[in-house]
Amino acid sequence: MSLTLIRGLPGSGKSTLAKKSAQNTGTIHVETDMYFVNSKGQYRFDPKKLNQAHKWCQQQTRQHLEQGFSVIVSNTFVCQWEMQAYKDIAQTIGAELYIQVCREQFGSIHNIEAKTIANMKRKWEE
Repeated sequence: MSLTLIRGLPGSGKSTLAKKSAQNTGTIHVETDMYFVNSKGQYRFDPKKLNQAHKWCQQQTRQHLEQGFSVIVSNTFVCQWEMQAYKDIAQTIGAELYIQVCREQFGSIHNIEAKTIANMKRKWEE
C-alpha cells in the first residue's frame, strides 16, 4: 500500500499523470479540485471553501488507505508544509510515501490567471 503525492504548478500535468497512473495500477486518485465538482460534473471553485476542500481530500486519502487501497493525490503542494498532513497520514497508517514533481507547461484547465501562477512559482519550495 502506498501514497503518492504529485505536485506542480497549475497546468503542469499533475491530474493527467495521476489519472493515467491510477488507471494503470488500480490506485485511487483524489485531489482537492474534486471537492468543487458538482453533481452535474461542473467545476465550481469557491475560494471560501478551499480549507474545507483540503480537509476533504485528506479525509478521502486516509479513508482509502485505511481500507487497504493505494492512493495518488495530485495537488499543487507549492510549499513543503502543504504535504505534511499527507506525510503524517502515510506514517500513521504505514503506507509507503512517494513524491513526484510535474514541471511541464500545458496551460491551466481552470483558467488561473498568469499572475497567480507566477506568484506560486516564486513561492515554490523544492
